[in-house]
Amino acid sequence: MAMKSIMFVCKQNSCRSQMAEGFARTLGAGKVVVTSSGLEASKVNPTAVEVMSEIGIDISEQTSKPLIEFNPNDFNAVISLCGCGVNLPEPWVLREVFQDWQLDDPAGEPIETFRRVRDEIKERVVKLIDAFK
Repeated sequence: MAMKSIMFVCKQNSCRSQMAEGFARTLGAGKVVVTSSGLEASKVNPTAVEVMSEIGIDISEQTSKPLIEFNPNDFNAVISLCGCGVNLPEPWVLREVFQDWQLDDPAGEPIETFRRVRDEIKERVVKLIDAFK
């Protein structure tokens, strides 16, 4: 079976989509190819890097990338993490799998919020990868 390709997309590609990319890259190794992007690029949030490192996943080398750099036809699954799915160009929404997870934005919030959102993302990424079996 060919590996599935996943795009995690968010507004700025700084927190939620970066954590999702880290989880999918680690938990889906050998099963999925993954990247993340934002409607606009920014930088990876240092608190997102910190809370992922707490559970042994290093996202410090990941970078924030704009969605416009990618072709929707290269992805089987597109996952919006912030409710931004309504703002995505139609070709991105019409993939084999499209989900809009609408998770809280932890940016600017206490580290506890980052941890809660991180754990919610992990649960959803595990289900997503399992669905590809």
